[in-house]
Amino acid sequence: MEMNEAIQGRIRQSIKAAMKSEFYGKRFQGIDPEDIRSRDDFEKLPFTEKEDLRGAYPLGLRAVDEEKVVRIHSSSGTTGAPVIIPYTQKDVDDWAIMFRRCYETAGVTKKDRVHITPGYGLWTAGIGFQLGAELLGAMAIPMGPGNTDKQIKMMEDLGSTVLCATSSYALLLAEEIEKRGIRDKIRLKKSLIGSERWGEKMRNRIASELGVELYDIYGLTEVYGPGIGISCRRQCGMHLWNDYFYYEIINPKTGEQAAPGEIGELAITTLEKEGAPLIRYRTHDLTRELPGQCECGLPYPRIDTLIGRSDDMVKVRGAMIYPSRVDELLSAISGVSSEYQIQIDHLNGRDILNLLFETEAVESAARKTLEKTVEAAFKEKIGVTPNAIAVGMMELPRSEKKSTRIFDNRY
Repeated sequence: MEMNEAIQGRIRQSIKAAMKSEFYGKRFQGIDPEDIRSRDDFEKLPFTEKEDLRGAYPLGLRAVDEEKVVRIHSSSGTTGAPVIIPYTQKDVDDWAIMFRRCYETAGVTKKDRVHITPGYGLWTAGIGFQLGAELLGAMAIPMGPGNTDKQIKMMEDLGSTVLCATSSYALLLAEEIEKRGIRDKIRLKKSLIGSERWGEKMRNRIASELGVELYDIYGLTEVYGPGIGISCRRQCGMHLWNDYFYYEIINPKTGEQAAPGEIGELAITTLEKEGAPLIRYRTHDLTRELPGQCECGLPYPRIDTLIGRSDDMVKVRGAMIYPSRVDELLSAISGVSSEYQIQIDHLNGRDILNLLFETEAVESAARKTLEKTVEAAFKEKIGVTPNAIAVGMMELPRSEKKSTRIFDNRY
């Protein structure tokens, strides 16, 4: 992202604000924000990692007086101490503005009925979708996750036109609606999907079975939540609201700026956040910057659809495996569904990789042929041969939240 004098000034202000927190006060001790006068100066600042934020638990990121904090949100904390993010009223209002912009980009209007399935509470998702819908003037239906029977009944009875969900839960709902043969009773037209990367085959299944236009919505708890970017009707990447943050695409190994068009890791510096400003925060999301202005006419820059995370790669027998690459190779094989699961074990001194995938094929011979095809494609594209195991449709578990694709049982 270009850094002009106006952006430099806003970054200096954000650094000053961040240094009022206990965490950044220590991290940037001895640094004068006024010395940040160029991109080179800025890039000398250290990155902020999620482990840093965990270490600031509970409120070491708070950069305003406690009286200004109107809400906190938090990451799940499933792999360590949770990350606590304080919000001021301005932060909440700014988040709602960005989310309304997402809805408008997807063509949602105040005449729509927005069915919200992501979770509420400390997690940022559900309430973010609701804030944006209410600011837009659309009817928000705050279902939250789970209870699929009730979800579908409310869709029918209230005539929901927009579905907000993770890709996993959208697929679960699509399959259930298809199984019940009630698609003609469902009025969904659009779906905003967030919180996890998803492959083209899953995308096509959801769009086809629900009969909707799909939009990728982007965000993370540490930076407001979902709603800081979204794909448009042209479906060529995601627009980022760069009036609220400065972003970089960096080499995940060296931390240096990626070359134009090169895949790297997204790092974000907030420009407006009061409660917990972040400076050069490494998201670990892998993407690339897309050049030029989008044909949709929006002035906001674009990044490509996320291909995975720099920290979700596993290595098996010397081969690096990213879920996105597995998505890609399976999507090219006819007869293989979008749903798969990788199980990695270490037996008798050797890594064992089992790849389970769903298929509509019923006959044993057809399944065996598909298994051999998948094994050959995996070896060619990724460099290691799995034990491919074909299973029937709906045999792999579905999730109301994020799907886990890789289970590494070696450690």
